[in-house]
Amino acid sequence: MPDTLRLLQQEVIACEGCPRLRGWCAQVAAARRRAWRDWAYWGKPVPSFGDPEARLLIIGLAPGAHGSNRTGRMFTGDASGDLLFRVLHSTGFASQPASRSRDDGLTLHGAYITAAVRCAPPANKPRPEEIRNCRPYLERELDLLADLRVVVALGRLAFQVYLSILRDRGRIFRRSDFPFEHNRLHRVAPDLPPLVSSYHPSQQNTSTGRLSESMLRAVFLKARRHSALAWIPTRSS
Repeated sequence: MPDTLRLLQQEVIACEGCPRLRGWCAQVAAARRRAWRDWAYWGKPVPSFGDPEARLLIIGLAPGAHGSNRTGRMFTGDASGDLLFRVLHSTGFASQPASRSRDDGLTLHGAYITAAVRCAPPANKPRPEEIRNCRPYLERELDLLADLRVVVALGRLAFQVYLSILRDRGRIFRRSDFPFEHNRLHRVAPDLPPLVSSYHPSQQNTSTGRLSESMLRAVFLKARRHSALAWIPTRSS
């Protein structure tokens, strides 16, 4: 199973399915931001990562232009990831509270991080056809992650993409039966892991007070309970 997941991520990295997104990521990587002018940007589709025996699946929107598109790891290198990994560490899912690069030694315990779209989109807005192009990668991950006990969708788009997979597989009747609300638990089907909807930890949400660290921590404490994983709290927990 771990080998199959690794091979799938190699497919993700090599993907050229969305010319607009590939062109944008390459343009950002070539121009760079002044603060990162000495950094060799990743500039390719960003692979998922985490524990192949994960009981928690975290689904985000897409890489940030100067975050994951720079570092090559999901939620790494920008403010969204700073908050997310601090919370994952405090709830026992991450080995350290900060994620700076894909080689910084961070590991996930019982969790796996993926996204609805694997390339950074202009203005953080992927087009519908780009979301459709990328969806099969998420579908294959769902099939390979056999131990899942709970899914957390960060943001409305990730939430809707996951529900669309369940609908198209005949597991739910319609997406509208499941309203998007922060920290709401959805029992999608008796034999499927429950789904928790959450606001995305973007600066747009945190700077306006829509999402606080304690609110996000509550989401992952709920996920911890439903994952049924043993947890030894860290000093910062």
